[in-house]
Amino acid sequence: MAAAVAPAKPVAAYGPQDEQFRQLVDAAVHGNSVATQRVLESIRPIVLRYCRARIGRLDRSFASADDVVQEVCLSVISALPSYRDQGQPFLAFVYGIAQHKVADAHRAAARNRSLPVPEVPDRPETVAGPEQRVLQDELKGNMDRLLAVLSDKQREIVLLRVVVGLSAEETADLVGSTPGAVRVAQHRALTRLRKLVGNTKEF
Repeated sequence: MAAAVAPAKPVAAYGPQDEQFRQLVDAAVHGNSVATQRVLESIRPIVLRYCRARIGRLDRSFASADDVVQEVCLSVISALPSYRDQGQPFLAFVYGIAQHKVADAHRAAARNRSLPVPEVPDRPETVAGPEQRVLQDELKGNMDRLLAVLSDKQREIVLLRVVVGLSAEETADLVGSTPGAVRVAQHRALTRLRKLVGNTKEF
């Protein structure tokens, strides 16, 4: 009889060192299809938030955050049989895959900028109209300019802590730091962003 498999819940609900989630991953690595499904259901929300923060909607490309999440999940499934616990959280393994897929999406968007947009969309258009699209693009542009003033590591910390919603401990595991250093970096980054917003009309 197959071993009982824990019900799916977001990774953040388990905690970075949760033994139950480790057992779930171990079962998935050893070919338990139910455990594999539970692992995917657990990581998908956090991967989706990360991809939306890093990608949003890439204009004139054929990739969206949802597309990239699908690619990440497929890559995780493919890599599971060879995954070995080397003392790092499983989320760090997933995060590495997500980083590569996000970079691939940005490169694809750069190549596809000159390509025509399909006449018939694959899914119903949810944007209210051109005015809302302009406002969304302006907001995204402002946010991109703000984040651009931060170092790469500060930017990742802000995205992981504020947008994705990871704890300082989880974020530290992903960026190779300590929880205390993550909190300090986050505080300094947000202080800098608030100062920029308060002192200039450019943003």
